Amino acid sequence: MSADRISLTVPSRPEYAKAVRMTASALVSRMGATYDDLDDVRIAAEELFVYSCDHAGEEADILIEFLLDDDEVTMSVRLPAGSRATDEDAERRAAYATFILQSVCDHYELTSDLEGQYLKVRKRLAAEPDDAGS
Repeated sequence: MSADRISLTVPSRPEYAKAVRMTASALVSRMGATYDDLDDVRIAAEELFVYSCDHAGEEADILIEFLLDDDEVTMSVRLPAGSRATDEDAERRAAYATFILQSVCDHYELTSDLEGQYLKVRKRLAAEPDDAGS
């Protein structure tokens, strides 16, 4: 399978977290991921979105890019310059989201430049065991 890139643009509002989670689930399930990997990707997608919402503000749209390769999925989001958690609760949620992302993903990268922040996570997928050999 060659790498597929899927882009999802979602309003920066918490009620869309389920849509992001379900999109990630649907994309990864077609790759033959194990249940545990599928669950990790669902969690990562939601936490990535929560982090983005707290930093982008309610007036923004969030663009999440999914890169599906043979045995891994990468999710990334760019937050514009000047965006950041605006209150203490949002900062706590962002710290929690970061902890979760680092726990369920194989790679976590948060970089900053003049254009803003770029958050990228990657999860390697184990293949589902083949039932034919049983």
